[in-house]
Amino acid sequence: MINPMQQVVIATRKRDSEAVIAALQDAGVLHLKPITGGPLNTGTLAGADAQHRREDERLLARVESTIAELGSHRPAPSPLPAESRWAEVIEQAAQPVAALARQRQELQADLDAEAAYGDAVRALSRLAGGLDRSRRVALLPFVLQPTDNVADLDAALRADLADRYALATETVGQNRVGLIAVRRSERDLARGALGRVRLGELRLPGRFDSLTLSEAGAEMERVARTGRGRLGELNAERDRLAQAHAPALYALRDVLKDRVAIHDVRAVSARGKYSLALQGYVPEDRIPALRAALDRFSDAVSYELHPVDEHHDHLVPVDLKNNSYVKPFQTVMGLMTPPKYGTFDPTWVVALFFPLFFGIIMADIGFGLLFLAFGMWLMGKARRNEGWDLSFFGAYVPPVTVHDLGFVTNVMAAWTILWGFLTGEFFGTFLEHLHVFYINPELLNSLWSWTGVRYPVEEGVSHSGLFPILFPRLETGYFSNVALVFALCFGILQVLWGWGIRVQQGLKHKDPVHTWEGVALFGGVSALILMAFATKAGKDFSAFGNLSDPRVLLMYLGFLAFVVGWLRVIKHFPLLPIELLSQGGAVVSYARIFAVGLVSAILAKLCTDLGWSMYERIGILGIILGILLGVALHFLVLALTLIGHVLQPLRLHMVEFLNPTGYNADSSPRYNPLRRLSPAQGQVK
Repeated sequence: MINPMQQVVIATRKRDSEAVIAALQDAGVLHLKPITGGPLNTGTLAGADAQHRREDERLLARVESTIAELGSHRPAPSPLPAESRWAEVIEQAAQPVAALARQRQELQADLDAEAAYGDAVRALSRLAGGLDRSRRVALLPFVLQPTDNVADLDAALRADLADRYALATETVGQNRVGLIAVRRSERDLARGALGRVRLGELRLPGRFDSLTLSEAGAEMERVARTGRGRLGELNAERDRLAQAHAPALYALRDVLKDRVAIHDVRAVSARGKYSLALQGYVPEDRIPALRAALDRFSDAVSYELHPVDEHHDHLVPVDLKNNSYVKPFQTVMGLMTPPKYGTFDPTWVVALFFPLFFGIIMADIGFGLLFLAFGMWLMGKARRNEGWDLSFFGAYVPPVTVHDLGFVTNVMAAWTILWGFLTGEFFGTFLEHLHVFYINPELLNSLWSWTGVRYPVEEGVSHSGLFPILFPRLETGYFSNVALVFALCFGILQVLWGWGIRVQQGLKHKDPVHTWEGVALFGGVSALILMAFATKAGKDFSAFGNLSDPRVLLMYLGFLAFVVGWLRVIKHFPLLPIELLSQGGAVVSYARIFAVGLVSAILAKLCTDLGWSMYERIGILGIILGILLGVALHFLVLALTLIGHVLQPLRLHMVEFLNPTGYNADSSPRYNPLRRLSPAQGQVK
């Protein structure tokens, strides 16, 4: 749910403003709203305040650049140095770290140059044979692609230089390198010949460009031989500097951020000669913390709280307040902007249906156990307060987010395992081959015969196993329609639910346009769904005249609601009939749950059946080969399809469900309260 907010206005004496703002940082509940206009000063600071801000920002920038060059994550907390030593402590770390960073950057540039040009330069050095040290001869190196013809270059050189040149080439990898030797006075003629055949002189990057070919080849050989070892030494030195300086740097960064935040608060507040006023929002359940922070200043601070106007104030921040099960799914919803304040928080819907849809799609006990193991690994890291270093993506996931991801993964795994029992799948049909799961025609007919589908019972064919399969989605010959309609039922539920929310929100905010839009499309989509059922998906249009069928009556009532609603909003939404067809397509989009899941199951079945057939054909050796082949194929299929299996349920929620609610049309800023980063002893009085 969206946490209710109160608006607060605070006024204090200017000389007490730093202490008041620091107290608000300690409370960590006030979301600031800038004050603009009015008789008091707002905006950029001036005078001594501006000077103090520039100095704090300079130190903060120096600290952050040094931390970035160290490349370290936050270490254990460290005591804050005395304020008089801040600049000294920062420079003691910044100077050696900056020098080391330059060395690493230069060495890395050399390694990159050697990787790209090393073989070519060494070949050119051999072709030069010492001529690169001559004062009278100029050498022009170049690279030939496989499609380039050296004869064309030779002809162009001969046309300009007759026989006053030498041309040599050597194969390097898939390409060739070449060298032209001419008199220095005729270098430009050789360059012109290169240009006419669309070749260019090879120029080496960085410092290698000023070296001769022999010198560059020798230097690149040295880099190739010693560069990696030297880079390891520099990295070890960086780690040593991080251990020595990172704790103090992080402590200084936190306190400097707090001080800069105080300056920022002053900048967005209204300032007079002797007073300062600021405004913002605070969640209703955190008002006691705000009162505790301000009441200790007695008459030095005056403040007033009042309810926000959710209908007209577009800057009210959103703070989501959910139970312990739903809260981790806020990480999933964090991929999108927050809902508009005073509207609908869909997090609990995503928490309920997203893992369910994923479980229906995967529906495999073996894959579910893999996800469960991964989720437990994430939860273990979170319990140890460890983050997840994704350095190959340039990212670091903090422990709190790791916990949420682990929890969500475990819920997805639980639904996957449950649906795996219903479909009888364990890495495809592996347990079915072992007769752990089996098809029971009588049981299936008793469960699903009401749909008009019957499992073909073959005389003389026995079925045996431990657990009967209750949802045989792999039996495409007779069960596909049942599984498809089952998936579409979720579309019927969520699309109609979305338009119902649009009606409810329109009534709540006294918005007749969105209310009637919701009524029209709720009725129209309902009518399309009832028409599909009444006519058996368009096979029996005579059903339109069967008024004894309640589905037909409700269908006409739905179309009537659409027409009435459309006429009420036709000025705003003249193309609403087209939108109705689009919403019918949104319901059909939920067939993805069936289609994507069936494709996943078929691929898993093929992988397992291939491995099992090797066992049946070869015997004991086939078991080993079958397991190895099956594992490899399952891993490949899972790697190729997993992202789609996660994104499809998310898309159904973010587009098909949330579009009708109006969620994607408007949003509010996230609740971002003023908070202290440094410990209390780091506070500057």
